Amino acid sequence: MTDMIAKAAMDKRLAEILTPVIEDMGFELVRIRLMGGNTPTLQIMAERPEGGIEVDECARISTAVSAVLDVEDPILDAFTLEVSSPGIDRPLTRLKDFDTFEGYEAKIETSELIDGRKRWRGIIAGVEGDEVLINIDEGTVGLKFDWLAEAKLVLTDDLIKEMLRARKAAAPDPTIFDEIEAEDGPHEE
Repeated sequence: MTDMIAKAAMDKRLAEILTPVIEDMGFELVRIRLMGGNTPTLQIMAERPEGGIEVDECARISTAVSAVLDVEDPILDAFTLEVSSPGIDRPLTRLKDFDTFEGYEAKIETSELIDGRKRWRGIIAGVEGDEVLINIDEGTVGLKFDWLAEAKLVLTDDLIKEMLRARKAAAPDPTIFDEIEAEDGPHEE
């Protein structure tokens, strides 16, 4: 297994169809799930390669994905399309995510019992080969990525502070807007 982006057969099929579309737009697919219900929901999580995504970018992805799904028509019934960011307490679906979020707390679930347990919670200690390293009370444990069923960051104060700091660093310089308005003059409607 190279990732946990898509699990069910239908999710994998949808990922095959939609990943090239999303990547051609300059984004990465983080997770895709077709969830049941009266009206099924196709949930797509995406982000820029360096992380983060804006609402208007989600809307652009939604428009492009809708067009492809209309042509390919892999989902027989009516469904709701939901395109979003992975969020702060994001799922960790790719091996590289465990490198990116080294030092942060995560919850990991394995598909089989490993040392008598399936659920692990600790600090991500990076990646070594095909293993995810996690610091737990008993020490550092290496879990083969193929063993993982689910993994996500735990919402902590440190994580929130880091995400806010990164968002602020990526935000445009607010003085730019002042310069634009000064050049053009105030606009009245």
